[in-house]
Amino acid sequence: MNATTTRGTLLAALACVLVGASFTANSVLGDYPYAGGQFLRYGLACLLLLPLVGRGGTAPLRRLPLRLWARLALLAAVGMVGFNLAVIAAERTAEPAVPGVFVGCAPVVVAVVVPLMEGRRPQRLVLHGASLVAAGAFTVQGWGRTDGAGIAFSVCALAGEVGFAVLAVPVLRPLGPRLLSATVCGIAAVGSAAAGILTDGTAWLRTPDPTETAALLWQAAVVTVVGFVCWYMGMQRIGAERATLFSGLIPVAAACTAPVVGTGSYGIAQALGSALVGAGVTLGSRAPARSTPGPRSATPERPPNAVRPTDGR
Repeated sequence: MNATTTRGTLLAALACVLVGASFTANSVLGDYPYAGGQFLRYGLACLLLLPLVGRGGTAPLRRLPLRLWARLALLAAVGMVGFNLAVIAAERTAEPAVPGVFVGCAPVVVAVVVPLMEGRRPQRLVLHGASLVAAGAFTVQGWGRTDGAGIAFSVCALAGEVGFAVLAVPVLRPLGPRLLSATVCGIAAVGSAAAGILTDGTAWLRTPDPTETAALLWQAAVVTVVGFVCWYMGMQRIGAERATLFSGLIPVAAACTAPVVGTGSYGIAQALGSALVGAGVTLGSRAPARSTPGPRSATPERPPNAVRPTDGR
């Protein structure tokens, strides 16, 4: 594992740990209007990300073809706003573990879909590792009560999780992690506002109380700004298939932080599931990677002794 791969691995892992830990913040936002909360989160994140882009950093957007703008809109709608809506809808008739188990299958889906989109066969190491990660996520969360609607919305949540990775692949190259994150956050903020006005009318947005304000600031500044940029920087270095393996750390991080606020416990099942996730990530990471170079990258990563790169996220 060279320095580029190591950095990509650490960045993807950090992003997923932040998302898992954010479930604690979600627990105090149950009474806040969903669309309004998403608008504040993504809108603030966009404003925080724009200075990181730098002067003239938005120039690639002017050269972006219409088809990639459509992909950005789909990424924000499916992988961000739609994903969160699907999880909320699923939890109306299903226990939270149910959509969590489906989302935990994302590494398996990405391990198959990305290679097929690129006209190559799935890598066996990545596929086997992804299967272990999915099994580990299931073990950490368990299974709960559900019905047909809960399963259907959980499948939609899985599609959103997969879309968040797969839809970004061709856009990451011309925009880079920071500009991509800022752009999709801006689009998601507009989409959330439109959804809120249509569904909740004037009640879609209100002034948050101090606890809600702290949770929204955490979601915007840490989970979205830091998490999104780290995720796409990691994806740029190790590819979609291998980066998605680390999504198994989301339920692990959630299980580890739940006892801190008294919303869960960490027992034998969570320890066993964590071990399975670790084994799956280790196994899948042994596969050769094809990085997704940014706008200033001249040469993609080529692992030692590899005939040709075969991976990408």
